[in-house]
Amino acid sequence: MRQADTIATGEGTTLLGVTGLEVVYSDVILVLRGVSLAVPPGSIVALLGANGAGKTTLLRAVTGLLPLHRGRITKGHVTLDGRPVAGRDPAEMVRAGLSQVMEGRRIFAELTVEDNLRAGGYVVRSRAGLREAYERVMGLFPILAERRGQVAGYLSGGEQQMLSMGRALMPSPRLLLLDEPSLGLAPIIVEQIAKIIKEINAQGTAILLVEQNATMALSIADYGYVLEHGRVVKDAPAPELLADRDIQEFYLGVGEAGRRSYRDVKTYRRRKRWTA
Repeated sequence: MRQADTIATGEGTTLLGVTGLEVVYSDVILVLRGVSLAVPPGSIVALLGANGAGKTTLLRAVTGLLPLHRGRITKGHVTLDGRPVAGRDPAEMVRAGLSQVMEGRRIFAELTVEDNLRAGGYVVRSRAGLREAYERVMGLFPILAERRGQVAGYLSGGEQQMLSMGRALMPSPRLLLLDEPSLGLAPIIVEQIAKIIKEINAQGTAILLVEQNATMALSIADYGYVLEHGRVVKDAPAPELLADRDIQEFYLGVGEAGRRSYRDVKTYRRRKRWTA
């Protein structure tokens, strides 16, 4: 059974459920077309797609940020723990166990590393809980412990990405949304980020990993979805996607004809083959 089918059938346990989602912007531009996916507790689910595929729009639908971008859901629904997310404000979603790391390393550049982290724990009500979360983040990111008093704007790109992730972990979420965490980072830093994601997951946090870097995402994910032109065109366990010929040619850049770039790929056909 495909993972997303567990939502409709009620089989299995779903932490995040997206069913038949359709999203439009400005009541004109249709961006998502019948998208369904599921994130079980304790899993890593990868969402792959090129620029403009609809990945960020899906995250906005999950977090309730669509209205800020003149977007709205016209069909389908999103649930967290079986409860609809519609109408719930961002602070309520964080208290319910959802955190997001947005694309672009959104940090408070003028604040110190420590102040950035404490800002992420604004919904934590007890000092003991805040301290426990802080120590957990410092354990995951030793470089942040070393730089705790440094102004965040002077961190390297990789360190800023780690800070963004650490801040999102301060409320101790059960589900972490990661939007392009490898974007613009050197390969050696991407490897570090991948290891940290695995460690976060090993500590019990489910992760929806939105990435263009299919190699990194599928190497650590349990399951994957491929989003193209607002539709899920393929989904399977991550090892199957890694071995899939289409995925290898289009996303990993390797196929029978050798290496291929995005510019080489002209069209996706309904027979589920990308052809140049």
